Amino acid sequence: MQEIHYVLILIGAFVVMASPGPATLAIASTSMNQGRVQGLALASGISTGSLFWSCSAAFGLGAVLYANVWLFESLRYVGAAYLLFLAYKSCRSAMANKSDASKMLATSETQQTSLRSAYLRGLAIHLTNPKAILFIGSLFAMGMPSSVSTQGLLSVIALLTIQSACINLGYAVLFSNTRIRQGYFKMKRGFDAAFALMFGAAGVKILLSKLAP
Repeated sequence: MQEIHYVLILIGAFVVMASPGPATLAIASTSMNQGRVQGLALASGISTGSLFWSCSAAFGLGAVLYANVWLFESLRYVGAAYLLFLAYKSCRSAMANKSDASKMLATSETQQTSLRSAYLRGLAIHLTNPKAILFIGSLFAMGMPSSVSTQGLLSVIALLTIQSACINLGYAVLFSNTRIRQGYFKMKRGFDAAFALMFGAAGVKILLSKLAP
C-alpha cells in the first residue's frame, strides 16, 4: 500500500502560504494599522478559509468547480472586486492627512473594528480565491495515493490547517510588533500607497487568470 507523501505536501503548501500574496498583505496591513488582536482575528479568518478549501479539495469540490466553470468564474470576479476594494481603501488612507506617529498609534487602538468583522474580512479574502482549491487539489494529487483512506485525508487536512494557522498567526504577531507599527505610522502614506498597488495588482492578476491551477 502506497504511503502519503506528507513532506511533499507540507513543503509545497508552506512555500505558497508563506509567500507574499493577498492574505499576507491583509495580515500585515491590519496588524500594523489596528494592532495584534485585530491582526490575529483576521489571520484566524484566513486560516478558516484555508481549512474550508482543504476539505473541499479532499472531498471533491474541485471537480465541481471544474465541471461548472461559471461558479469558478463568479468566485474569481468577486475575489478580484474585493481586492480592488481593499486597494481603494488603502489608496484613500494614503491620501489622508498625515498625523503624528504616536498619536496615530494611540488612535488606532481606540478605533478598532470588531473582532468579528476582522475575522470575516480574513475569511472573505480566502474564500473568494478559488485558485486555492486548485492548488491544494494538485498537492493532493501529487502527494496522496488514489487508495488513500478517509483517516489519511483527515490527517493531511489537520496538518495543513495547523501549518496555515502557524504561518498566518505568526505574521500577525510579527507585524503587530510595537517597533514595526511605529515605523509603519511614521511612513504611513508610503506603506498605504504600496498596499494599494499590491492589492490592485493582485486583483488584476486574478481577473486575468485562467482556470488551470
